[in-house]
Amino acid sequence: MDALLLSRIQFGFVISFHILFPAFTIGLAHWLAFLEWRWLRTRDTMWRDLYFFWLRIFAISFGMGVVSGIVMSFQFGTNWAVLSERAGAILGPLLAYEVLTAFFLEASFLGVMLFGWKRVSPRLHFFATCMVALGTLFSTFWILAANSWMQTPQGHEIVDGMFQPVDWMAIIFNPSFPYRLAHMVLAAFITTCFVIGGVSAWYLRRGVHVAEGRRMLKLAVAFAAIALPLQVLVGDLHGLNVGEHQPVKLAAMEGHWETGEPGAGVPLVLFAWPDAEQERNRYEVAVPRLGSLILTHSWDGEIQPLKAVPASERPPVLPVFWGFRIMVGLGVAMLLLALASAFAWWRGRLFGSRWLLDGWRLLSPAGFIALLAGWYVVEIGRQPYVVYGLLRTSEAVSPNIEAAAVMASLATYAVAYAVIFGAGSWYLLGLVRKGPQPFEEAPDTEGGDKTPARPLSVGDDDDAAEAGP
Repeated sequence: MDALLLSRIQFGFVISFHILFPAFTIGLAHWLAFLEWRWLRTRDTMWRDLYFFWLRIFAISFGMGVVSGIVMSFQFGTNWAVLSERAGAILGPLLAYEVLTAFFLEASFLGVMLFGWKRVSPRLHFFATCMVALGTLFSTFWILAANSWMQTPQGHEIVDGMFQPVDWMAIIFNPSFPYRLAHMVLAAFITTCFVIGGVSAWYLRRGVHVAEGRRMLKLAVAFAAIALPLQVLVGDLHGLNVGEHQPVKLAAMEGHWETGEPGAGVPLVLFAWPDAEQERNRYEVAVPRLGSLILTHSWDGEIQPLKAVPASERPPVLPVFWGFRIMVGLGVAMLLLALASAFAWWRGRLFGSRWLLDGWRLLSPAGFIALLAGWYVVEIGRQPYVVYGLLRTSEAVSPNIEAAAVMASLATYAVAYAVIFGAGSWYLLGLVRKGPQPFEEAPDTEGGDKTPARPLSVGDDDDAAEAGP
């Protein structure tokens, strides 16, 4: 295990943690904005109680996302110095825009959102919540713009081995960016939706917080029934884009090694074990021609096979192949559950169906798993390049870094993450177990209300009485 492989493992380990919390907070911030909007419109105290319940979960998740993001950014200088040097003129400004437009926006209004209740007007507090939600979208925009440029680079020129920007609009709105942005934002919303639905189903099965659970589950079902079919459409468009700009990645996703007989089309491989050494699939189960229909929208369409390029130009097929199937399989399961729940809701049987409630509980982490699987497909599928077709990963690693140093830092990260994220996750589970609680108004200390924070205030009235007028 050399420094290159260890650096790749380390980056994959860190980003696997980092992507989960920001994705969750993207959806959760918009969920909070919806809850506060409903509270302002109806003044129903349940909306307010739900808002503060999920606000606590958001605060912890947001903090863990920030911690993991800071660690990830250091690796560009320590492990991937050549990438930073050669592509820094493009990646640096994009990541700086993320800090300027997103992080500052979130940080500015996060304090008002967390501590400004009753200190600012209700409308201003709602505005702060909306700005935090908007900040999460800005952050997603810039990070995916940078990552998408590495997948489908354009708008640059190479001068003495260095990537120099020529057209920033072409760099930002590169060919894969619109599809990847829509796919990622929807994935974040769906991930949060199934957490909310799973928590609601858990309450209903235990018979606690029943009113809150019913309200949240109905909203989760309604959103999932709309968002999941839309995600299927976006995923299909994204797949067509991958076939056009990254055909080798698409071939790895489908386990497509060679072109068949003329006019036979491409089969859809349901199950197989790709064998890179033998350049074939073992134990293959496939549906003839269905792959052509899905991948090219043509009954006889063809895609570029893996054997069309040398083995040195192919990504690791096995993790890409199975990562894609895990993502799609979980997506299908979530879609079926959402449609079945919507039908049961229409028939008035949603809350009494044990199987549907257990299904929501079982699939509550499905969004996280599908998100990670899809990210692995994207990142592993572009190998052996870090900037697709232009800069190989083996050429981007820091030249003087030693394997022992990377191993030591990886072990340190693993221990630190186990403690920090283990404790954070345990605390989040404790909040979920406790559930939504009735909101208690903070004492008006300026108006003279007694509070344990002012222990001597209990004698104020007595002292005033003894002092006389």
